[in-house]
Amino acid sequence: MRRTVRGIPAVHGIPTAHPARRSRAALGALTAAGTLLALLLPTGSAGAATPPGSHRSPAPQTVADAFWTASRMRSAAPLDLAAPAKGALTTAVPRSAPLKVPPTLPQLPKVPSLPSLLPGVLPQAGGPWTGGGAVTKTAGRVFFTYQGRNASCSGDAVTSGNKSTVITAGHCVKLQGNWHTNWVFVPGYHDGEAPYGKWPAAKTLATPQWTASEDINYDVGAAVVAPLDGKKLTDVVGGQGLSFNSGYNKAMYAFGYPAAAPYDGSKLIYCSGNTIKDPLFSKDHGLSCNMTGGSSGGPWFTSFDEKTGTGLQASVNSFGYQFLPNTMFGPYFGDDAKNLYEKAQTS
Repeated sequence: MRRTVRGIPAVHGIPTAHPARRSRAALGALTAAGTLLALLLPTGSAGAATPPGSHRSPAPQTVADAFWTASRMRSAAPLDLAAPAKGALTTAVPRSAPLKVPPTLPQLPKVPSLPSLLPGVLPQAGGPWTGGGAVTKTAGRVFFTYQGRNASCSGDAVTSGNKSTVITAGHCVKLQGNWHTNWVFVPGYHDGEAPYGKWPAAKTLATPQWTASEDINYDVGAAVVAPLDGKKLTDVVGGQGLSFNSGYNKAMYAFGYPAAAPYDGSKLIYCSGNTIKDPLFSKDHGLSCNMTGGSSGGPWFTSFDEKTGTGLQASVNSFGYQFLPNTMFGPYFGDDAKNLYEKAQTS
């Protein structure tokens, strides 16, 4: 098994659980919340030439729908990357005044039984989300082709000027210098089903730091998806709010579609609790969470309302330390994440 640093992926032999807990790398190695399992063979670049900061992927919806069959979606492997060890991360995450963007959601059916079901749900180290609400429509699985193989992550539809913006992890749009192809967002995914359609990306983007050097502190990506059947994404599924520069040590909920054992990618999983600031090698948030490969890019919310399933997205699932089991880390949404969001929603 070969493992390298600075965002270059590792090679695995067979599917395993969360790479943060299956790696045999030296102390200090980080692994993504996704797992690319035995897929990093010398097949060459699968992406097109890399323009600065973004990648256009003009596959029509009919092509995406035909390619991403239920079978392909079920069998898509998660993604794995190694990140810098101690001392390699020297960049600070720029911060300015807090900014909150409220959710914009279509009318949702009321669920009168929710209040009696949800007391005591915080904290939660990992389990199926049964509360319903908007998050079951805005959160979804992300599928793409990387180095000639099909892989998966998670993502979230957010409030945006273009009504077409999805937020995910940086390594879910670009890795090892290559932008992923055949990129599609499937909101509300369930066991091979796409109840709200398959939304192909017209453009994928990442923070400048991730684009340039795959710095784990800036592992934030975005996609602008094409209209589907003449409709825009958030007109169909709604959009969650966002929060930038909101500080550390917050009560948060994390969502995603983990696909490695004990999960299988078939349903939406969540964790909740009070976050910490990573005391080790990154500037990220940390949360007690047992989500595994495939959850990368899933949203973290502050001010999350269990009854409506709405909140303000303030991070994404990014990585876990091999020597800290059942802990997920996500990037701080500072100025660079805010600038990425602004660039995406005006594209």
